[in-house]
Amino acid sequence: MKCENPTQHAHNAWEKASQLAPPPKPPQLQFYMPAMPSMRLIRAVDMRLWRYRRRRLFRRHILPLLAYDDQVLQDIGHRREDILWASQLPLNVDAIQAIEARQKKRQVQQA
Repeated sequence: MKCENPTQHAHNAWEKASQLAPPPKPPQLQFYMPAMPSMRLIRAVDMRLWRYRRRRLFRRHILPLLAYDDQVLQDIGHRREDILWASQLPLNVDAIQAIEARQKKRQVQQA
């Protein structure tokens, strides 16, 4: 599905990458089965997989936005420097949340 409008395409890409919510916390059990792994281990594995999927979504949907010019990126509220900066973050940091936090910080400084 090709979009004629690059601004709309870039906005859709950001929405797709942002829609993956973190996994829910595992329930607190009243009993513990000896063969069952700990809930902290299950949560750690869940979060690691979630971070991996978010990074894949970032690479699939956000990095291709660098092909657009700066005006299109500015129209959707992003900057090329922010995307390049987020692509260099370590894998255990959520790049999408880091970009959003950086944008909020910039807005507060400008106000």
